[in-house]
Amino acid sequence: MNICVFAGSSSGRRPDYTEAARLLGEILARRGLGLVYGGASVGLMGAAADAALAAGGEVIGVLPRWLNRRELAHTGLTELRVVASMHERKAQMAELSDAFVVLPGGIGSMEECFEVWTWSQLGIHAKPLGLLNVAGYYDRLGGFLDMMVEEQFLRGSQREMLLSNSDPDALIEALLSVEMPQIEKWF
Repeated sequence: MNICVFAGSSSGRRPDYTEAARLLGEILARRGLGLVYGGASVGLMGAAADAALAAGGEVIGVLPRWLNRRELAHTGLTELRVVASMHERKAQMAELSDAFVVLPGGIGSMEECFEVWTWSQLGIHAKPLGLLNVAGYYDRLGGFLDMMVEEQFLRGSQREMLLSNSDPDALIEALLSVEMPQIEKWF
C-alpha cells in the first residue's frame, strides 16, 4: 500500500513543518507503507522522503523532466520516475497511491489536494484524503470549506471526506480505516 504525500518544495518558516514531514516519513516506513511524492530533494518533500528512506521505507518519486534538469531530483529514492509534464506527474502519483496526505505547502500542494479531492467527487477514484494540520496551518481553510457547505457550494458528504488531524500517526490511522462512501456525482 502506498500513501501519496503532497508537500511544499520549501520548508516554510516554522521548524514544526519539517519535523512533521520527517515524522510522517518515519511513520509510513514503520507501518510498511510506501511513500509516493513529487520526487524532489528539497523542502518538506525532501524531508519526508529522507526520513522514510532512513527508516527503511520505500519511496517512489515522480518528477517532470524539466525539474529533473534543474537538479532538484532526489538521487537516493527506491524509484524515480521522470515524466513529461506536471499533468502526467499527478496522474502517476494518484495511480500509484491508495490514499493522500497533504502537508503544509503552497499553491502547488493546494492544487494537488483540490484536484484529487475533485476526482473523488467525480467518481474518478475512491481514495481517502487528509490534511496534516501542523501548527494550525489548515485551520482557516477548514473554516472556509465549512462556509462552502453552509452556502451550498459543497455537499456535507464531500466535505467530510477531507480528513484533518495534527497528529500524523492518527491521520494515517484514520486514512487506513475510512470506508469511502459512494459519492453522488454532480452530473
